[in-house]
Parts: sequence; structure tokens; C-alpha cells
Amino acid sequence: MAEKIIIYQMLPRLFGNSNANCVEGGTIEQNGCGKFNDITAEALKAIKGLGATHVWYTGVIEHTTRTDYGKYGIPADHPATVKGEAGSPYAIKDYYDNDPDLAVNVEERREEFKALIERTHKAGMKVIMDFIPNHVARHYHSDNTPKGTYSFGEHDDKSTFFMGHNNFYYLGNHSFGCNIDAKDRAEEEYTETPLRATGNDCFGSPGRNDWYDTVKLNYGIDYRTGNRQFSPVPNTWVKMLKILQYWASQGIDGFRCDMVEMTPVEFWSWAVPKVKEQHPGIIFIGEIYQPHIYRSFIKEGHFDYLYDKVGLYDTLRSVINGQASASDISYALQSTADIRQHMLTFLENHDEQRIASDFFAADAKRALAAAVVSATVGTEPFMLYSGQELGERGMDKEGYSGVDGRTTIFDYWSVDTLRRWKGNGDYTGEGLTDEEKQLQSFYSRLLTLCNREKAIKNGTFYGLQYANPHSDKYDSSHTFSYLRGTEGELLLIVANFSDSEKECSVTVPEEAFAFYGIMHDNYQQKVTELLSGETLALPLNPFDKITVTVPANNAVILKFNV
Repeated sequence: MAEKIIIYQMLPRLFGNSNANCVEGGTIEQNGCGKFNDITAEALKAIKGLGATHVWYTGVIEHTTRTDYGKYGIPADHPATVKGEAGSPYAIKDYYDNDPDLAVNVEERREEFKALIERTHKAGMKVIMDFIPNHVARHYHSDNTPKGTYSFGEHDDKSTFFMGHNNFYYLGNHSFGCNIDAKDRAEEEYTETPLRATGNDCFGSPGRNDWYDTVKLNYGIDYRTGNRQFSPVPNTWVKMLKILQYWASQGIDGFRCDMVEMTPVEFWSWAVPKVKEQHPGIIFIGEIYQPHIYRSFIKEGHFDYLYDKVGLYDTLRSVINGQASASDISYALQSTADIRQHMLTFLENHDEQRIASDFFAADAKRALAAAVVSATVGTEPFMLYSGQELGERGMDKEGYSGVDGRTTIFDYWSVDTLRRWKGNGDYTGEGLTDEEKQLQSFYSRLLTLCNREKAIKNGTFYGLQYANPHSDKYDSSHTFSYLRGTEGELLLIVANFSDSEKECSVTVPEEAFAFYGIMHDNYQQKVTELLSGETLALPLNPFDKITVTVPANNAVILKFNV
């Protein structure tokens, strides 16, 4: 019986950092930095206790930074090409190396990451890491490239915008940066001749809002003409496949692939089967925001899962904030019904604003109903972002990003809630408030259920919104209900998106009983509410409504034996 994947995303840079200085724009000496070694067996046990099956370690590959590691043979980055003090985890400097910031002993950074992989596996969880296919840092330099493999751009013809075997796009004499300080504390301005296109497809001088710290990789597409040259196999394809195979050989269990829609599906169709042939069971998760190409990346690109951001996430966020009806959730689910098992659900990640931020819901508890729906509506994976389970607000002014409701990925920083959860390294949570402990307990109960209950892990979905039109006892604008069922078990899930407690009366229609092939009776049976453990006496038939009280911004999960 397949497990339901529950991913815990963390930035090791933030997760293990106990330094509470938090100076805006501070250096690593001022603000500290979490290390691979900080993610101890105790930390992993605590994460496992939340229900996690996988840990996504974000920012573990060597990337740009303003910290000087020259004495270790790592070339310095010009500060004008680095976002923040720590740098973006998505401006990759060496695909074959680990971030020196994260190592206690910089010279042993790869060994320390390998040990973290082994600890994670020993704790009973699998490891996911980022794969950034679309772009590299401007100062890309690999000092760990396997013998016989050349670095990106090493053999490029720089005299032309596009050639099929080139790794980059060359723009001639365009200047670097519009409204960008090309000097930025350095003695000399940053220059690049010829200038290369940015990761966000800026084929000219980049501005402050462009991905100016990155350089776009050439996958065989001439963006001037639209011509696609995939035969012979582009050099970039070959190099990226080797990178995937390298990390898979290090024990990685899955890749979260950054902005896959900016790379051709033909590359993935060629590369993914080759990786999976050598490493059966490895998974590929695609960050993607264009629903019209979902099916292509699943069918042709062989992706196991894609971000459900534009559909379910956006809808749930709107419902939480009173900008959409709970009934709109049905439409979001219907739009991906045929590929539902391939969608990854979430309410937070490093790109999105924290639920508890002033830019979203301002209170983590207002998303509990959405969390239940997101985690239990299907067999697809669910992702929890580190600190979400503690109500982290993300309202710090860390440096590069400013106050934007997100936890920084660009700065040396620490997260208050994570520090207090960690305590002295035992992760008992004694430093948490009662409210934070209750929130963490809620997520632990919910996510543990996902693999304990067969109906959530492997069951089928049946929506009840159509059978429950708006009424005094069913507020369809704030209430969403559905069934999950399998092998003699049936779960009725009722989510209340209102800020007040609701008494909900739910009809389970005759068609639902036929769908699950179960009989119904007029008698009441003992039913367990799985989130609270409370036992209730409720009917299960098409004639009697099931009436239950649902807390504000929360849900009930009723388990029937059928």
C-alpha cells in the first residue's frame, strides 16, 4: 500500500540557526548560519513526529554569496551579482558542490551533506533537493566537476546570440544592469562582455526586478526565431543529465525542479527516464504555474508531481480571505480531476507569503480548514513549510527582501519560532507559547492521519457540495464537504471557513453510496472524529442529514465503518 507523501520543506541555513542577533542585512559573522550538522537525529525525529515522510532541503547546492571562501579555493562573487548577504539558493555556482555556508568544516562540506542524507534515511524519511535547470550564477565555476565533464560555457562560441551547442545566450555589448549598482561596495564595477541573458529571459540590460544574479541556460531554443534545435542532443542537456545522475548516486530520493516551464518538455522526456532507469523510485516534482501544460509535463516529461499553485492554493487562499466561495474549491479540483494524483498541495513555501503574515490571513489558525482540505482531499503529496506548523509570521525585515510576509531566502537570519522549538537541541518545544504548541499539535495529528487512515492514503474522493445547496444549516459559501472511502471505511470531512463556529447539516446522497458500493441503514452508529478523538452517534443514510458542529476556521473528519 503506497504511502501518502508528506514533505517538510526547510532551508538548513535558517532551520538550525540559534543566533538571535538578527541584524538587518547582517553578515554570517553577525547573524550566524544553520549547518547540516544542526539537523540532528533529535531534529529529524521531531520532524518525523509531524507526519513527514520526506524532507526537502532547500539551498544545499553551492550558490552565490558575499561571504569570502577564497582560502578554500572557491572564487569570490562580485557583490553586484549577489542578492542579499547570503545570496539566492537559486543562483547556482557549482552544481556538483554543496554550500560552504552550511558546513562546520568547509573542506568537508560534501561529506557533511552526505551524513545528513544518511541521518534522514535512518530517521525513516527520504531526501528531496532542488534541481535548478533554467539558470546558473553569473560566476559559475565548478571545482568538483567529474573528470571528463566540462563546465558550462567553457566551449561556447561567444560571438553569436545562439548556437545549438552553446550553454548560454550572448547579447554582445549590452551593459550589465539598469538601476543596479554595478559597484556595490567593490573597488570596481561589475562588467560582462559579452553580456549573457538572465534566468528570467531578459535579453537585454537587466533591471532591479530581473533575475540579474543568474544566467539563462540554452536548451536548444533560439528565442529570436522560435527555432528549436534538439538534434543532435544539446550540450546543456547532456551536462544537466550528468548532474541529476550525480546527485541521485549520492542517495537523493527526489528532485524538486525549479521553474520547469522555462525549459522544454523534450529535455525532461529525454532525461527523466534515464535517471529513473538507474535509480528506480526516485521522484521528480515540478514547480510550474501554467495549467495548460500540466498534462504535457506529466505524460511526456515523466514528472511524478506538479505544484498545485494556480488551482487549489490560489482558491484556498481566496476562500480564507473571504474573496471566494468555498464552492469554488470544487471547480479547482475538477480542473485537475484527471491528474489529481500528480498534483502537490501546499499552503506555504519559500516563494509564498506566510499564512500568519499581515499580507495573508494575519492568524495561522484561520488556515486550519484549508490545511485539512489540502492534506486530505486526495492521495497526492502535501507539503509543509518549516515554521508553518508554529504560526511563523514572516514579518521580519531581514535585509534584501524587506518586509514582505515571507521568510528570507537571501539573508543570514534565524527564525524565532524555530529557535524556540529547538530549545537546547531536544525539540521539546518548551519555549513555545501555548497557542504555538496547539497549532503544532494540530498539524501533527492531521498529517499523521494521512498515512494512518487508509481512506486518506489510498481512498477515493466524492464531493458533496452539489448535494448540499446553500441553506440555514449548510452555508455553502463557507462550508466545504466531501467523502474519502476505501475497504470498509468512509470518512466524511466537513471544513468550515467561517470565523465563527457552525452547526452543519450534511446530506450524503444515494449516488455516493452507489459510488462506494456500500449499503446504508437508518440506525445511528458510533463515529469517531479523528482530529479530536471525540465519539459521536450519527446516521449514515441518504434520508437523514448528518449534523455536526464544526469549529471556526477548522474541520471535522468523521470516520464511519461501512
